[in-house]
Amino acid sequence: MKADHDSTLRMLKTARGQIEGLIRMVEDDRYCIDISNQLLATQALLKRINRDVLHAHMESCVLGALESDNPKAAKEKIDEIMTIVDKLSK
Repeated sequence: MKADHDSTLRMLKTARGQIEGLIRMVEDDRYCIDISNQLLATQALLKRINRDVLHAHMESCVLGALESDNPKAAKEKIDEIMTIVDKLSK
């Protein structure tokens, strides 16, 4: 992985803490809107992590494949990105 490992791990651990908090909120039968707000915050953090990972991938792996003398590798990297874009647009 080419993304900043420390930053990615820190944010993932934060998301894990948020999910653990959500579990406690559900177990404690907390107010639905409070749970929903926490879910939105967790989703936003996960989206940010994914964006950072994808940016790093584009700047390293994809760029490297495009600059190489291997058109097949470049096509594979572009296909990977297109698959992710399709998933993100659903």
